Amino acid sequence: MNKIELTLIFLFSMVISACAQNDSIQTIDADEFERAIQSDSVQVVDVRTAEEYVAGHIPNAINIDVLQDHFMEKAKAALIKGKTIAVYCRSGKRSMKAANLLAQEGKKVINLRGGWIEWTEKKRPISTSHTH
Repeated sequence: MNKIELTLIFLFSMVISACAQNDSIQTIDADEFERAIQSDSVQVVDVRTAEEYVAGHIPNAINIDVLQDHFMEKAKAALIKGKTIAVYCRSGKRSMKAANLLAQEGKKVINLRGGWIEWTEKKRPISTSHTH
């Protein structure tokens, strides 16, 4: 095989693995997210900053800031093995980053498409307690 063929095979295998990884991430709207997090098999994670979390968050969500160092170490310590992880941030961008990191570790992840913005616009329940 020449270098071009090897490069094409490498790129194709990368695309295949990326597609397989995305199968473990489901991005849904606030209505579906609210139904999904009612299950005992789902753990909710707010991946925004601590300041954003304290200002208001989804009830029972734990806060693990995806932009902080050691996000995955903190997530591994806090997440309950075998549970689906429901992630959200302000608009959906940071939570997709977190979803990809968690999916790489073999987690099944639900991502709130519109984030906290959509959640509050649709008048879903919020909490302002300071517990993580």
